[in-house]
Amino acid sequence: MKKQIITICGGLGSGKSSTAKKVAQILGFQHFSSGDFFRQTGLELGLSVNEINKRAETDPDIDYRTDEKLRNMRNAEKVVIDSRTAYHWIPESFKVYLDLPSEIAKTRILNSIKEDKLRQRSEQVSSEEDIYQKMSERFKSEQMRYRDLYKINNADKSQYDLVVDTNKNNLEQVVDIIVFEYKKWIAEN
Repeated sequence: MKKQIITICGGLGSGKSSTAKKVAQILGFQHFSSGDFFRQTGLELGLSVNEINKRAETDPDIDYRTDEKLRNMRNAEKVVIDSRTAYHWIPESFKVYLDLPSEIAKTRILNSIKEDKLRQRSEQVSSEEDIYQKMSERFKSEQMRYRDLYKINNADKSQYDLVVDTNKNNLEQVVDIIVFEYKKWIAEN
């Protein structure tokens, strides 16, 4: 049974949060970011996002805390979730993957950090090279943990209802594509 839930996954810097916020706004849905939830958990523990990722490699309770929140959202309606694992926990959702080459992602991440106070406190980076290195470490850590904990590979695009290239499409185009395809998907039986 289809749910009025959109789950948005993608590589680092692909625009998950920005896209999810705008899609939620247009549809009148709520928005939830597991990345923000994870960052806040790190700050509560006095850790940067990279430090909490490293700790999560040996302490699965860190991932379980975020994933419990996501599993509980399965009962929600009219929500857009940006997360690397929500598609797995809510298979009845409209599953979107945002695709972006990592070389382009590092510049986008730096710009995003400059505009977001939570990310400034949790990311603790200063240059594009530093961002790219930490971004790569974080992605590898997450992929390893998701594979070990849940036997999933969120970069396998075949498990999504829609894949959107965020390099070829600007934010407004990406949002329009998702809203259009979601409405078509939810209308189908």
